[in-house]
Amino acid sequence: MPRFVQFEEFGSRDYLQVVDRERPWPGPGQLLVRVMAAGLNPMDYKAYRDERSAGRMGVTLPSGIGQDFAGFVEEVGDGVTRFFPGDAVLGTAPFAAVADFVVVAEDGQVVPKPDALTFEVAGALGVVGRTAMATTASLNLGEHDTVLVSAAAGGVGVLAAQLAIRCGATVVGTAGEGNHEFLETLGVIPVSYGDGLADRVRELLDGERVTAALDNHGGGTIESALELGVPIERINSIAVFGPAAHGAANVGGAAAGNAELSEIADLLAENEVVLPIDSIFPIERTGEAYGRLEGGHLRGKIVVVTD
Repeated sequence: MPRFVQFEEFGSRDYLQVVDRERPWPGPGQLLVRVMAAGLNPMDYKAYRDERSAGRMGVTLPSGIGQDFAGFVEEVGDGVTRFFPGDAVLGTAPFAAVADFVVVAEDGQVVPKPDALTFEVAGALGVVGRTAMATTASLNLGEHDTVLVSAAAGGVGVLAAQLAIRCGATVVGTAGEGNHEFLETLGVIPVSYGDGLADRVRELLDGERVTAALDNHGGGTIESALELGVPIERINSIAVFGPAAHGAANVGGAAAGNAELSEIADLLAENEVVLPIDSIFPIERTGEAYGRLEGGHLRGKIVVVTD
């Protein structure tokens, strides 16, 4: 029987279970997708760890897990005209993606997968791709900008940093030292995160001014950007909200749609940008995969595969 990963209690990844489930069927206007790969996101573990966080995301028990998927259309429901059985697709199925099958609306978050894009990268793209496209666009970056990007080796950060460079901006990216050489290959100026960040950035730039910031990590990035003289209206955060954001914008993936997802998928397929795959786990080891995600210090994305 098809497999589906779910949790029936809040608290930790220990409650994640791979269960057998009846094969789903697409209704009118829906696609049934056989999942080949599903990417993991921090919002997943925030949901299974904490009932309050889960509630803010509309999650109730029992719940599936995972947002992003890539696979083949298995079957289409009545009225579907844009997709056909056998089509390769990628997209987002909130809290349902780590499974053998997902059902998604034809007019939902699903787009064709470029032939040159691997299923692993395609399956990791939905949330981080749309988020990186939206956050970068929110600052209207150009060749006169120097932008500070936090967590620049992570899923959102690594894409946002490359998109900012494509806009002509100079990018300084925070990361652990183990990812500095990798960031340099992308054209990013790496800098270690933590206390004293603003001073390290000043030293690296030798008098050049930071004009914008994309925060993918936390309040310390915003505070460092303000210390560096970045106007608050040119700081965007996807990690800090409310008073802790100091008035920074909170533009995220909801501001981008399928057009943006297709655009970044095409850029990846053409090797114009890269999305590293940190590690790949079989669906039976989903709990272990989330353990690695919770540990942080990743390069790119973790993916669960069904074969």
